[in-house]
Amino acid sequence: MQKQSSRLALVAAGVTVVLWASAFVSIRSAGAAYSPGALALGRLLAGALVLGVVLLVRREGLPPRAAWPGIVTSGLLWFGVYMVVLNWGEQEVDAGTAAMVVNTGPILIALLGARFLKESLPPRLLAGMAVSFAGAVTVGLSMSGGDSGGHTSMLGVVLCLVAAMAYAGGVVAQKPALAHGSALQVTTFGCLVGAAACLPFAGQLVEEAGRAPLPATLNMVYLGVFPTALAFTTWAYALARTTAGRMGATTYAVPALVVVLAWVFLGELPGLLTLAGGALCLAGVAVSRSRARAAATAGTAEST
Repeated sequence: MQKQSSRLALVAAGVTVVLWASAFVSIRSAGAAYSPGALALGRLLAGALVLGVVLLVRREGLPPRAAWPGIVTSGLLWFGVYMVVLNWGEQEVDAGTAAMVVNTGPILIALLGARFLKESLPPRLLAGMAVSFAGAVTVGLSMSGGDSGGHTSMLGVVLCLVAAMAYAGGVVAQKPALAHGSALQVTTFGCLVGAAACLPFAGQLVEEAGRAPLPATLNMVYLGVFPTALAFTTWAYALARTTAGRMGATTYAVPALVVVLAWVFLGELPGLLTLAGGALCLAGVAVSRSRARAAATAGTAEST
């Protein structure tokens, strides 16, 4: 039973990583027609609508009172601040620089998890994160030297760093909430909190939606339904079954998948340096999670 739960958590984490990687492709289309705040609000409203319908169908109701501090904190930081600030930051720096700065997030998650959640920092996790971060830097450097012309501003770097901090804080706040509420409850109400925080951008959303091309609006809806509603729920499901540090390390697979998706859907042929960086990202994820798989196997053997 424990082995099956571990496999389901791994599948859930994989779904999250793939959908979050696809978000980078969609944001490039939607972000050309929508401002950062409007795009974040539209995405969150679409996600909250889907999640709300599923919550009603499943009749899960409100989460317990003990889950609300984590839900509100993660909703404000991760669903609210992170989405707006990242959208803004990616307008100020090239994609490579954004990738390098935002990928400090998993490192911050591991450190905050050790400080506030009393999680351990096993050597394999630290080694895997180091390898993956080197891969993310490699991907970032290769992308910065491309068509973007290496456009970078200090404001953009600061914004991406704020996004990474909000992401890390949101994950660490969400972990305790999952001990009291289900993944669907925590995700749904976190999304609603984020949407409420972004309501000041409602006027921009209405104005920009009236003149935005259909593909941009469809990409915004896609971002809400899949990378938000579905991916954040599968993330919460997996996070409830492992440590915040290991889940954060898993997201280092995102840059590698973004390279592949940009190749397939945008026709952006990656160079050898980009491919090497992507391979390092995946190798680091494998190393960081290897101990967890070994431990799960040992636990299953003992129970039998």
